[in-house]
Amino acid sequence: MKTLPHIKATVATAIAAALVCHSASAAVLPESQSQSSWFTAGAEAVATKVATARNTGTAKNVILFVGDGMGVSTLTAARIYQGQAAGNTGEENRLSFETFPYSALSKTYSVNQQTPDSAPTMTAMVTGVKTEDGMLSVSADAIRGNCLSSQGHELKTALEYAEEAGKSTGIISTARLTHATPAATYAHTPERNWEADSDMPAEALADGCHDIAYQMVMDAPGDGLEVALGGGRGYFLPNTVVDGEGRNGRRADGNDLTSAWTTSYSNAAYVWNKTEFDAVDTASVDHLLGLFESSHMQYEADRADDVGGEPSLAEMTSKAIDLLAKNDNGYFLMVEAGRIDHAHHAGNASRALQDTVALSDAVQAAMDKVDLSNTLIIVTADHSHTFTIAGYPARGNPILGLVHAPDDEAIETNPTLAADGLPYTTLGYTNGPGAKTGSRADLSATDTTEVDFLQQAQVPLSSETHAAEDVAIYAAGPGAYLFQGSVEQNVIFHVINQAAALGANKY
Repeated sequence: MKTLPHIKATVATAIAAALVCHSASAAVLPESQSQSSWFTAGAEAVATKVATARNTGTAKNVILFVGDGMGVSTLTAARIYQGQAAGNTGEENRLSFETFPYSALSKTYSVNQQTPDSAPTMTAMVTGVKTEDGMLSVSADAIRGNCLSSQGHELKTALEYAEEAGKSTGIISTARLTHATPAATYAHTPERNWEADSDMPAEALADGCHDIAYQMVMDAPGDGLEVALGGGRGYFLPNTVVDGEGRNGRRADGNDLTSAWTTSYSNAAYVWNKTEFDAVDTASVDHLLGLFESSHMQYEADRADDVGGEPSLAEMTSKAIDLLAKNDNGYFLMVEAGRIDHAHHAGNASRALQDTVALSDAVQAAMDKVDLSNTLIIVTADHSHTFTIAGYPARGNPILGLVHAPDDEAIETNPTLAADGLPYTTLGYTNGPGAKTGSRADLSATDTTEVDFLQQAQVPLSSETHAAEDVAIYAAGPGAYLFQGSVEQNVIFHVINQAAALGANKY
């Protein structure tokens, strides 16, 4: 197998050859073409692809990044947002994972819905089987919300296979750890909303189903999760307990699952704020639980104002890798930027884009730590949103701003007007809380780049909805070349299984 330095040297040689070729052919090409930076950059991009060897080795480690609700339009807008924050026009920027050599489109529909929620989509990614909306890692033979119907229809997840293979496992999310995306990796339930026992109906309790938080700590596969970092503290604490930020727990059964974590596992630690998180020595801790909010963690835009203090997604990813990498057999880690989705539901593009950039930072943190010769990194989304990038704004026009065409005299004073005589923003939503009955609001005097601004929408809804179009998959490392073209979302599991030799099937 070629080493990374070898690959880089090969790429450099190919690029040089390509440029010589273009130089030699300059006589037959117009100078405006052969000397164009676009032309030479395109040649370099193809040369890099030509020189990139397929890594068909085994993935010792697998890291699955999920941007919840991170559709293609979100990626494009976040790319521009990040580039403009760095002082550039933005369009030419690339998020960290957009440099990965392989990509595909993922079809996100569930068994029973064109437009899915996060439960069946994540189930598909981690089990290889599509299921119905609202259900986590149980097949469509179960009935949503019915405990008895789900028994015997559980689906084994990639995380569980990794535990069986002797690997370490971890989950990270800026949402609650009991929320659909992280929960699908370890829990089996016909109802995604059974996050604590107090959320469950009498039938479920009588027929022996366990809530999601209980499953994470008490029913964990193998020797238990080595890392669990995110929100949802209230779902692990009794309703008689007040946490460090003044919130009551939600459990009615009296179980303190944070105490169960530290007593059930050797060399275990539980932290709930940034100071405690920073003090964790991964060399001496083998099982780390961090719950930084009673419910979801703060948006990236608001994280600095949190009472207890919260680590960033990149910081959680970096520390998790340090702990998991102690296992010579390798690890499986799932990292979710869960609040991209929530910001979109609120019709709030600014927070959605900032959380997408935070995911890019987390992927970069992982890339800085791992060896891509033995680590498969996948970055994808569970579903999209009704988020649009429209109009004909000039290049470099503020992505959160009003549309200004290239021939507008001044961005500050001459926005492009719609047929109703009013300006409009580049970003918008098909539906959501930004819609108004009657005439559109005049945004001429509104700072649309302000973090709390809600983009205008067409259809008035209290919460903006998911969308059904395909989402992107980006991959690097062993087996990444298997992501090409258009694939069903459940194929992601099978690529992980093939690349990491988890034993779910032989190909």
